[in-house]
Amino acid sequence: MPGTEAIKQNKSNIVIMGCGRVGGKLAAMFDAAGHKVTVVDLDAYSFRRLPPTFSGTALIGDGTDEDMLRKAGIENANAFIALTQGDNRNVMAAQIAKHIFEVPRVICRIYDPLRKDIYEQLGLESISPTEVFADLLFQRLSQKI
Repeated sequence: MPGTEAIKQNKSNIVIMGCGRVGGKLAAMFDAAGHKVTVVDLDAYSFRRLPPTFSGTALIGDGTDEDMLRKAGIENANAFIALTQGDNRNVMAAQIAKHIFEVPRVICRIYDPLRKDIYEQLGLESISPTEVFADLLFQRLSQKI
């Protein structure tokens, strides 16, 4: 996948929209691995999820706003990950990152599996935690039944 090698081999510039449980954990992981990480969230209280050792940047703002994304360093980003609770916001931000700023690797979280399939057909890389968790439960339960 485009951008994967830069993330594996070099110290990448990663922008994450959403500092919930997943966004905060992912930001901490990339930061600990030595990458430059910027997290954007509408709610300053969300940044409490970042560890005290976090050396990245936390910005209060809307990740669907082009000026905010510029402030977050999107123009030099190797990867953009949209992880808010809203499918629509995630898709919008991912499209902006991919098509306007031409970020090499863009991934968005989409809770609705039907929407995920449609967005992937349109070329948007997405992950549905609903599908991932359902698959995991099915696999575990199928082994024990």
